[in-house]
Order: sequence, then C-alpha cells, then structure tokens
Amino acid sequence: MEDAVFINLTEENLAQEHLCCIIRSKKPHPGVEAKRQWLSQRLREGHVFRKLDAKATVFIEYAPLESAWVPVLGDNYLYIYCLWVLGREYRGKGYGRALMEYCLADARRQGKSGVCMLGADKQKAWLSDQSFAKSFGFEVVDTTADGYALLALSFDGTVPRFAPSAKAQSIAQQALTIYYSMQCPYILQSVELAVRYCEAHGVPLSLIPVESLEQAKHLPCVFNNWAVFYRGTFQTVNLLDSTALERLLKQ
Repeated sequence: MEDAVFINLTEENLAQEHLCCIIRSKKPHPGVEAKRQWLSQRLREGHVFRKLDAKATVFIEYAPLESAWVPVLGDNYLYIYCLWVLGREYRGKGYGRALMEYCLADARRQGKSGVCMLGADKQKAWLSDQSFAKSFGFEVVDTTADGYALLALSFDGTVPRFAPSAKAQSIAQQALTIYYSMQCPYILQSVELAVRYCEAHGVPLSLIPVESLEQAKHLPCVFNNWAVFYRGTFQTVNLLDSTALERLLKQ
C-alpha cells in the first residue's frame, strides 16, 4: 500500500487512461468508449473518477449530488456511483479504504454536508459494498417499499432523500422496459444482449436511454445507471444476462 499510486481522470488524460471495469489492451471496446464520451461531459461538472495507476479494477467514482444522474435529492452532498476493488492481487491491501477516505476528505475539503450512495436490504451484485460503507459510519436515511435504501454519512445532520418519483416503482408500460445511461462500460453490451434475446424469443422490449440530468432526477424508480421494469413493476438495478432475463420473463 505504501507504494500505491492513484490518479484522477481529467479532460487531458481521459483519452489515454483505461476505465478499470472492462480492460482491453489492443482494440477499443464500444462500452468503454461510450463511457469515455459520457465522462468527458461529467468531468466538467465536478465528477471524480479516481483509480489505482495500474491496469486493474480499483477505483471510486463520485459526483456532486446536484449533478449526479440519479433520482436522489439533497443539498451539498457527494454521491458515490461506484467503489470497486476486484482481483485477488488487489484485495486486502487497503485500496478500498484509501479510495473511500479520499472521497470523504474531498467532501470535507469542499465543505460538503456529507456523502451518500445507493444500497439495499440485501446486497445487489451491481451496487458497491454497503457493509464496507457502513464501517465508515454510513447509515440508511431513506428506503423504498421493495428494499432499496439510500445510505449517507452526514457531517452536519442534514440528509438526502430519494426523489418522490423514485418511490413510484411502476409505469404504464407492461412490456419489458429498461432505463439506462452510459455511466457504466457494461451497459452497452447489456443493452445489446437484451435486444438479441428479446428478438430471438419474440419478447416486446422498450429501451429508454437516460440522456439528461433532469430526466435522471425524475425517473420512476431507484437508479444508478440501469433499471428494469416488467409488467409495469420495477424489478432490479442489476444488469441482466440471458439466464436472469429468462427467469424474469417467466414470473
């Protein structure tokens, strides 16, 4: 850990640096390039992507809550999208703690009221480890009826909340419906998988790209970068493979 070097992505180095989640050494990956384009706009809004200076999945990504593309409201908070340390050679070395401590120190340096993130009663595969966050003092400050939670570490006693729309958890559309942004490099391939599966099985599919902050703040469910509805009811924030899609559609 003593020799660990972390770097922040900037408009100057964004084109050259890898984005951690999908690591490719030779040819460009369309999901990574879509994320890179999305990030190029967000960095100007105070978005932070900090990573280990190595070809590894060791990073944290957060933004001012006011400009975070999630249906969460609050004053003067930071919102953590992702905090990941993957791979046997990187776990247990204090990298996750270093990244979280950097985020909390950054929040205090900016005079923020606190830091928040999306969680759930039961840990979701595509959400950062909430038990790790709770070890820093994060607490549940808002919940939805189906078990999702907003976690926050407040510095001044104020707390953020889910937008009212996020608790609706239902839409008129009965077909399989997926809301998505390009915040995650895996999104593009997940969209393509859903399209292929639904075309092959004759399943109606509605894809709704989230393309603005205003749209994100008024989504009809919790959202980190992906949300799935079926038969008008919100199902999950987890990305879906073919097995998960088949299981969902059999409900």
